[in-house]
Amino acid sequence: MVAAAWSGAADADEALLLVDASRGIDRDTRRILDRLAGRSRRSILALNKIDLVPRESLLGLTDALSREGLFDPIFMISGLKGDGVEDVKQHLAASLPLGSWLFPEDQLSDAPERLIAAEVTREQVFLQLHDELPYASTVETEQWEDKADGSVRIEQVIYVQRPSQRAIVLGEGGKRIKTIGARARAELEHMLERRVHLFLFVKVRQNWIDDRERFEALGLDYDA
Repeated sequence: MVAAAWSGAADADEALLLVDASRGIDRDTRRILDRLAGRSRRSILALNKIDLVPRESLLGLTDALSREGLFDPIFMISGLKGDGVEDVKQHLAASLPLGSWLFPEDQLSDAPERLIAAEVTREQVFLQLHDELPYASTVETEQWEDKADGSVRIEQVIYVQRPSQRAIVLGEGGKRIKTIGARARAELEHMLERRVHLFLFVKVRQNWIDDRERFEALGLDYDA
C-alpha cells in the first residue's frame, strides 16, 4: 500500500499529506517528510485532529512543519467535527485541471461489485468490532447470483486468524454476526438499488494477511 501511494503521488496533480496533530512529527511522519523533500514542487498539508491538541502545541507543530519548506498551503482540520474540511475540498477542486470524464458519469467506481460488496461488509465488521478485533479480519465474496426476480444472493466469508476471533465475530448466540449482516445488507440494498439476500460465514484462515491473490484483487503489488 505504501508503494502504491508513492506511485500515485508521483503522477498526481496534487499531493496532500494528512498528519495526525495529536501524534506530531513521529518516526513515520519524518520518513514521509524526508521523501517529500525529493518532489519538484510543494505538497498540501492537512493537520487533522486539531480538536485534541492544545492551541500552543498546535501552533508549534504548524511552525515546525512550515519550516520544512515542503507545504503550501497548510490546513488545520477536524475530521470528526468537520472543521476546515470544506476548505480543503474547495482548494483541491480549484487547483485540479479540467479534463474529460474518465468513466461514465453515473459510475461510482471501477472496482468489481463483488469486491465493493465485500468492503461494505468489512466496514461493518470494523464498526462493530473496532475495540476487539482491529485489522484481524477480512471479507471475501464467494458467490454472487442474480435472481430472476431482480434480487441478488450474495454469500460472503469473514476470515479471521484465530478460533477465538471467530467467537468474537459470531457473538453470544450469533447476535454480533446478525447485526453485521443486517447493516451490511441495508447498505448493499441502498447501493445496488435492489433486494439483497446476504449470507455470512466466519472461517479461520491463519495466514490470510499474506495471501498474494487478495493483494492482487485490491490492485496492490504483493512484492513491493
